[in-house]
Amino acid sequence: MIAKFSHLCWLKLFQQQLRVTALSTCLRSIRPHSTAVAMDKVYLRHAQNSEELHITFRYANKQLKLDRSFNFCRRMDERVDEALSRIRHNVEKELTKRSRKKTKGAPGAAETTPPPNPDEIIVALHRDGSEEGILGITFAELLSDLANVELKLRVLDTTFDVVLNEPWIGALQLPSSMMAGCLVYPLKLELQFASRAHSSGEWFKATKPASGIFNEQTKWEPCGKGLIYQMAPADIGYHLKLVVTPANESGLSGPATECISKLPVQPGPGACPFELRQQYTRQPLSGAHEMRVVSYNLLADLYADGDYARKTLFPYCAPSALKIEYRKQLFIKELVGYNADLLCLQEVDLKIFEHDLQHVLEHSFAGIMTPKGACAEGIALFYRKSQFQLLHNYVLHLGDNISTLPIFAPLWNRIKHNEQLAKRICDRSTTLQLCLLQLRETDRYVLVANTHLYFHPDADHIRLLQIGFSLIFVEHMYRQTIKERNISSQNIGLIFCGDFNSVPECGIYKLMTEQFVGTDFVDWRSNAEEAVTDVELRQPFMMSSACGTPPYTNYTTLFAACLDYIFYQSDCLELLQSVPLPTVEELSANEAIPSVTFPSDHVALVADLAFKST
Repeated sequence: MIAKFSHLCWLKLFQQQLRVTALSTCLRSIRPHSTAVAMDKVYLRHAQNSEELHITFRYANKQLKLDRSFNFCRRMDERVDEALSRIRHNVEKELTKRSRKKTKGAPGAAETTPPPNPDEIIVALHRDGSEEGILGITFAELLSDLANVELKLRVLDTTFDVVLNEPWIGALQLPSSMMAGCLVYPLKLELQFASRAHSSGEWFKATKPASGIFNEQTKWEPCGKGLIYQMAPADIGYHLKLVVTPANESGLSGPATECISKLPVQPGPGACPFELRQQYTRQPLSGAHEMRVVSYNLLADLYADGDYARKTLFPYCAPSALKIEYRKQLFIKELVGYNADLLCLQEVDLKIFEHDLQHVLEHSFAGIMTPKGACAEGIALFYRKSQFQLLHNYVLHLGDNISTLPIFAPLWNRIKHNEQLAKRICDRSTTLQLCLLQLRETDRYVLVANTHLYFHPDADHIRLLQIGFSLIFVEHMYRQTIKERNISSQNIGLIFCGDFNSVPECGIYKLMTEQFVGTDFVDWRSNAEEAVTDVELRQPFMMSSACGTPPYTNYTTLFAACLDYIFYQSDCLELLQSVPLPTVEELSANEAIPSVTFPSDHVALVADLAFKST
């Protein structure tokens, strides 16, 4: 009862904080980020094959109390003098606006500074060492000569160096939801002429002033370095500021950009059951022939965000705990804490792969994303770069290929006469990932398969056919790999992970572990109109389930069962440990999952495998 009470109290606090609207925070709240543009440079940015040229410079005049950045986007075929006229007009407009402001402390509005004399506003571009202005040529012509000559831009009394394509940050944004105990990193970081690997970041924290406005007097306390920061309980209530300096592989760096979080760091949900499981995975495996494997259906935001999800699928889950901004913090913390070598993930949103998983895991892992057809989610596989070398990545979109690939012809010819069955299986977007990896500095290889099979309750026959076709493809690639690379069968092992949407009593588990499903098996008749006749399936691999057949790997109020598996080839691989799954008491603590402590409706499977000694 104590744990449940604390989670409910925390959840109310989280919901209140989500409703907070941040007050304006000086210039940085007007724009998502603020770039520290150097006062002696004009930055030109032109992407290859682009028709646009971006121009940025900062002009400061203490007498007029003017300090602002000017940004222009011009066409490459525009004449330089036409663009300079536009720049001059904008500078004149800004100076006129400043001159009309009241003198500080004046009792009335009539007291103003004299407006600038237009004849005195000089904006000119010239070559270094020459006072003659550059006129009559386009920007395209100008840039073609920039490598051979230094350019200067004069704006009134200030002369700027003109630089082309220095590292630059186009956008920087922090997430709105940040919880202690989790990782924080830019929600958006758009780099131009720079790379994340070479750029640097510094984190600071501060409490919001009583005025509600951050300013130059705000004391920011350093709290971390790098583009990713692990938030601690001591950060609760503090706003975070990230300062990023873009840089490239040549060692060239550009102006730093900073961004302040809209909301302060919030408390986490307390102890999550996955943290108890991580006691078994505190250290990465150290053996050259060992590997820790995780299979996890993350619950795509596509299926969790909407009225149907909130009212029908997961009505027991607080809406705030269904938000991807909340859930991703938990499942990323969970994945990182397993110290895995292989991550086989299902229901991965494309945006989560691109903006979250890749950036958090890129230091240690390489990732491969495979969308399900035109769907915004798919399957993803990450492998530890220090442990594995990727030799080949195969992708099989089942629906598009089962009627055309020659290796599938014997099975396809037995079912194609049933038009309703053939159409249904070919219309599915089910996808198989298959990666050939070599363990570094060894002669051992693993074929890693990852899939997410069709979900429908009346489709046991479809799923059984899908795994049948998948295993035909896997066997073909397995034999081809052995032949082409001259590998002993004891030095290559198959690992097959995924959400199979199939309970242990169904044909998939039987085919995997017993290598055969006969023509009379009940799954073939799961839909009377699409009944499969005169078909039996065989597969040559001796496979075992690393996590056995637990009561639940999926646990909702509408359905709960074992649907997920890590199958491994038991004649060449052995099981070192299988991390215990959450108890029923943990799964039902908030009625079902997802919940404030479970980020998905599935639980992760975690197993340690190793090659057997030869």
